[in-house]
Amino acid sequence: MSSKKISSPDYRSAQDFLTGKSDHTIALFTHFVQQFGQIGAVTLHPAKTMIGIATPLKRIAWITQLEKNFLHVVFLFEKPYPDNLCFIKIAQVPGDNKQFNHHFRMYAIEDEK
Repeated sequence: MSSKKISSPDYRSAQDFLTGKSDHTIALFTHFVQQFGQIGAVTLHPAKTMIGIATPLKRIAWITQLEKNFLHVVFLFEKPYPDNLCFIKIAQVPGDNKQFNHHFRMYAIEDEK
């Protein structure tokens, strides 16, 4: 798993997002990223307010919140998957009939199963 740092004051490293976070949040982040690494090659792409997770072809998810007791991730899909109970919200991107953002909130390592 690699993390790209863009040299600009507007961008941070993945490590910068973890500064000051609880041990629980860091454990959730580490576990989540490691699970993606088991599936295949992915890289982290930190931006101003979130961390993108990408395959060699495209970005597939965004970590949008690293809070005291949870990790919030948005997955991008071409259609909604409303029967999957792991998503707390599914929203179509306005003006795009092929992108549905699926919001996942991980409170415990066991939540990803």
